[in-house]
Amino acid sequence: MKLCVDTNRIIAALVKDGTARKILFDKTYSFITADYTLSEIDKHRAELQEKTKLTDDEFDIILTLLFENIEITPQSNYKKYINECTEMIDQDDVPLLAAALSCKADGIWTHDAHFDKQKKIKVFSNIDLLN
Repeated sequence: MKLCVDTNRIIAALVKDGTARKILFDKTYSFITADYTLSEIDKHRAELQEKTKLTDDEFDIILTLLFENIEITPQSNYKKYINECTEMIDQDDVPLLAAALSCKADGIWTHDAHFDKQKKIKVFSNIDLLN
């Protein structure tokens, strides 16, 4: 199953060795995300490091390991879907929805309720993926 993973799930896997991390390492799934995800994580890096008490090296190692299982889709691949998605969803979520549509993903893995407003692609939570 090919899933577009939201930044919130990657951050959850980054800050805690829990369910999100377990799912990201599950070879049952093929994960993709929009290229903006890296800049979103970088924007919150200091806050995340403070919360997790991870050093720069530890943070980088975990992030690298997580992204070994996630294909990054450049904006050039999904830009033709952006206008369509802008009408359906919160502006912060447009790149992820556009990336999911462009990659013909089976769904989006997120805990962001904004995605429930759109009907173009199925939304999965941790519980959905664990079942």
